[in-house]
Amino acid sequence: MEAAIWNHKKVLVTGGASFIGSHLVDALLERGAQVHVVDDLTSGRLSNIEQHIKNKRITFTEADLREPGVTRTAMKGIQVVFHLAADHGGRGYVDLHQAGPASNLFLDGVVFWEAVKAGVEKVVYASSGCVYPNYMQTDVRKELYLREEDVRPPHDADNMYGWAKLMAELTLQAYHREHGLGAASCRYFTVYGPRGVENHAVIAMIARAFVRQDPFEVWGDGSQIRNWTYVDDIVSGTILAAEKINDGTAVNLGTMERIRVIDAANLTAEYAGYKPQIRRRLDMPTGPVNRVADNGLAKKLMGWEPKVPFREGLRKTMDWYFSSRQKDEVAGALEKMLTAR
Repeated sequence: MEAAIWNHKKVLVTGGASFIGSHLVDALLERGAQVHVVDDLTSGRLSNIEQHIKNKRITFTEADLREPGVTRTAMKGIQVVFHLAADHGGRGYVDLHQAGPASNLFLDGVVFWEAVKAGVEKVVYASSGCVYPNYMQTDVRKELYLREEDVRPPHDADNMYGWAKLMAELTLQAYHREHGLGAASCRYFTVYGPRGVENHAVIAMIARAFVRQDPFEVWGDGSQIRNWTYVDDIVSGTILAAEKINDGTAVNLGTMERIRVIDAANLTAEYAGYKPQIRRRLDMPTGPVNRVADNGLAKKLMGWEPKVPFREGLRKTMDWYFSSRQKDEVAGALEKMLTAR
């Protein structure tokens, strides 16, 4: 499949009203695809795609893909599926809730099986850096870049959410081998950008700065390392995976910038124009303390590499957030959002 063939390609985006999903919908429409979105709006927001619905540029079904018949109906006539729907949240949610993410095992299984039965050409799956072994990510002093081949026995995925993502990757590879389903998995690494929600670290930090929180709370001691990746780069990589990968190979989509949480917090406050005290919350979830992608395989297989450095992406995201939020509403909901979906 080449990029030009997106014109009139019939595409299903599950979770297409979500933060990442809605940006993917935008990009597919720009390429001429015919897009259908299914989203139950438990974490997605109708406002993210409302204009496309009004302009009849997409079709939309509000439904839970786990309910009987919903996925089978959604697959009719579809050529390519981008499967982003999931029970998910930020670090607080992943650490504190296991039953919700466990339902992804069922959700992913239904989507993949119905795709095979419907004769779909390809499924592109939104996987996660949470598939990587926890035991590899325990030392902040180590200059670690996680490579796709590191996901191998003994598996040690990140909570139930990570195990479900790992099982889905393996399922897609099996379906490619045994049913001929075209497939690719994209391992997203800590995505941020406009339309993001406060249960993820970058938007949470921006929200704290927006309400001028002082002391400014940082979960853990702040030494944990991440590689936050701007949503436009994630979307371009996801579409390239659909064009370039067919055999279920999983690729990392992440920058190789190694950023300490404490440094990101200080930069956010600096951009907001104030200097709060930092309060380290050692009682709160942090997840693995050293998680950064090696993106060499994505460059090799797809010619992809991220274009937006963190300092630039943070500024863009803050501009969006500060222009679209009300301080009273953010202050009232922030603590709940940090551990919710």
